[in-house]
Parts: sequence; structure tokens; C-alpha cells
Amino acid sequence: MSAQRRQLSDGRWHFQHGPIDIVIGADGRDDAVRTAHEAAWQRFRGVLEELVAELPRLREPIRPGDCPPQGPIARRMWTACAPYHRSCFITPMAAVAGAVAQELVAYYERDGIDRAWINNGGDIALHLAPGHALRIGIYADIARLDAREVLHGIRSDGCFEVAHPMAVRGVATSGWRGRSFSLGVADSVTVLAATAAQADAAATIVANAVDVDDPRIVRRPACELKDDTDLGAIPVTVDVPRLDPATVQRALDAGLRRAHELQREGLVDSCALVCQGLVAVAGPIAGPAGPIAGPADPIAGLADPADLVIGPPAALRVVERRLEVHGAALS
Repeated sequence: MSAQRRQLSDGRWHFQHGPIDIVIGADGRDDAVRTAHEAAWQRFRGVLEELVAELPRLREPIRPGDCPPQGPIARRMWTACAPYHRSCFITPMAAVAGAVAQELVAYYERDGIDRAWINNGGDIALHLAPGHALRIGIYADIARLDAREVLHGIRSDGCFEVAHPMAVRGVATSGWRGRSFSLGVADSVTVLAATAAQADAAATIVANAVDVDDPRIVRRPACELKDDTDLGAIPVTVDVPRLDPATVQRALDAGLRRAHELQREGLVDSCALVCQGLVAVAGPIAGPAGPIAGPADPIAGLADPADLVIGPPAALRVVERRLEVHGAALS
């Protein structure tokens, strides 16, 4: 099937081709926005074919001395993941969604565009002109979604703001409930970083680190769940029972230590780690109303309007806020 696009009722665009499912929003001068949308669409049409051409290479773990792939998106994936190859198993696929979003946002970095966001299944690339910002809501646990929220609007678990002066142009979320596999037990880990590809890779690493030994946690070799996975026989999380608060806190503490390491290395700006109603924050994820939560505090549902919502897999149309999450998935 060829690439498809359609304009949503609020003016945003939905691009889809195979597994790539993207929602794009942009504000600014009408002619500039139209030109940017068309340029992004023309680039998008060839993205999947470009990635498939190097897919065997992209599914191989990064090793010392490796030469990066050839395509611009593939090279961006490799570059975002390379800092982790000495400490853990990682393939460039850990940054694929963020790298694609980052490729497309470049077409909005032009005069007349105030702000733009490319949401590739929860991995987001941003463009913000001086004086502009974007509010992003976090929906951490899809298990609590009910019909009332679908009908009357999502109550996000938190809402933060990314403004132009911040050194953040990428946001990504990962966790065990996501479309891609995770080694940890986090419901969601949201990372803010300089680029979307960097955020995508880091979210995977930190989510894997939110972990604890408990015999009730169900793990299975990734290759038993998906034939063509890049993780081979590495055990991945498939079910997490209700854990006591002390056990959850130990898992969050492990993830928080890893997040702080990445901060010291300059790989991330900040992170929000969520597991079974508790949250830990590394760095200044905050907005006008302050941080989304404090370490080990129960999450309070916030009704603040957001420009977009990220979280576990969902396909929700929320009329009240005119927010749409098309297959929003964790990486």
C-alpha cells in the first residue's frame, strides 16, 4: 500500500504508511503552513522504502568500530543509539520513530511557522519560533481509560510545557505496555531531549532500567512474541501484577539512577518515570503550574488543556479538547 494522508477536522494532518503513523500540527502564516505540509508529505512518501532498504543493518546491535548506515534517517538512528552500545544491547531501531519525526520537522523550520509538532506514535519532534511554546499532556496508564473519558475528554496525569528558550526539541515515551518491547516494568517513561531521535533512544534505555526482581512479573523471549524482532531471545516484559508500593519505589529508583546518569552525560534534559500510580522526576519537567509530580507521589489527574497527549497505545478521539491520538504508541 502506498503512503496515505488526510486532513483532520482541526487542520492537522495524518500521514500513514505501513507501520508509520504520524499526526502533524503547525501554527503560523497560512501560506507557510501549507508549503511546509506539502514539503513534509513529499519527503514522507519515500521514508518507508528508504528504511526498508537498510533494515537488516538497522536490526543489528551497534558494535565498537561500526560504520553508520547510509540514509539520513538511518544515520540519525545510529547516532542517537551509539552512546549506549558499551553499556547495553541496543540497535538503531530504538530510535526509529523519533528519527522519522525529526526528519519531517525540518520542513517546518522556516519563516512564517510559529510552532510545529510531528507526533510519530508518541515520539515527538518540535519546532518552536521565539516567543512560542507547546503544552504536552502525559497519559500514563491506558488501563484506567473508561468510556466517560472517551466521551468527555482525557484527564491527563500531568501536563508540561516546552518553550522556545529550552534546549528541548524532542519528546518520547516508552514502557512495557507499548507497541515495542521493554525490559522493565514502567507504565511510561517520558524523556525530553535535544532531538526526537535522542529522546526516543533514551526513553527506551530508562524504561528498561525501571525494573525489579519479582517472580510474578511475566517475561518471555522477544523472538517468541515477534519473529522479526531485533531483540532476539532477550526476555521482555509481557505482564506486571499489582506490586506493593515499596517494590514499585525500588523499580523507580533504579530507573531514576539511570536517568541521572544520562543527564550527566548530556543525553537528556529531563524525565518523568511512572509506575503503578507513583512517579519520579529527573530534571525540570515543569510548566506554569509547576512540575507534573514529585518523586513517589501519587499521580493527580489534571484537567489542564494540552496541545497534544502522549502515552500508551490508544486510538482516541476526544471531542471536548479536540485532541486526537492516532495509535499513540510507546517505543
